[in-house]
Amino acid sequence: MGENKRLMLAGEWYLPDDPELAADTTHRIELCAAYNAPAPPDADRRREILERLLGSVGEGVRIRPPFHCDFGYNIRIGPRTFVNVGAVLLDTGPVTIGADVQIGPNVQLLTATHELGAARRRAGWEKAVPVTIGDNVWLGGGVIVCPGVTIGADTVVGAGSVVVRDLPAGVLAVGSPARVVRRLEP
Repeated sequence: MGENKRLMLAGEWYLPDDPELAADTTHRIELCAAYNAPAPPDADRRREILERLLGSVGEGVRIRPPFHCDFGYNIRIGPRTFVNVGAVLLDTGPVTIGADVQIGPNVQLLTATHELGAARRRAGWEKAVPVTIGDNVWLGGGVIVCPGVTIGADTVVGAGSVVVRDLPAGVLAVGSPARVVRRLEP
């Protein structure tokens, strides 16, 4: 494994302009193209593509195309999870999605972050910070989950919200930035 990929996987600052990472991207592009094809493959073929693309995919996972990711191999999805159309999972770092999660259309889970200092940002430095979604979470349409965020089990995030901080289990959160508005009944 090359130095930049090792740094990326370790959550350290790395330069993404790297031949090994470019090869990983080419592999992802091919698999996503097959998954998102206008004449969709049958359910068994679609499952096979997900198993080749993702780090792990639980039983009964359904992902409606189009589906987009950075690498795929950093994504783990628990059983019975549903991902609606237009999902973007930027998985330079780990994206962990629990069981029985509902993800609305056009949701973005983002692990990549960039240097705040202009010179290092211009040079292309970036870092991957994990995103974790607990069991039985519902992310409404258009939700954006920023790098480093954990959302606790049984939480609901309202459509269009931008989640910049961790959310506890069992709450309703809305807005930009998302704020907890109330606790939810179990």
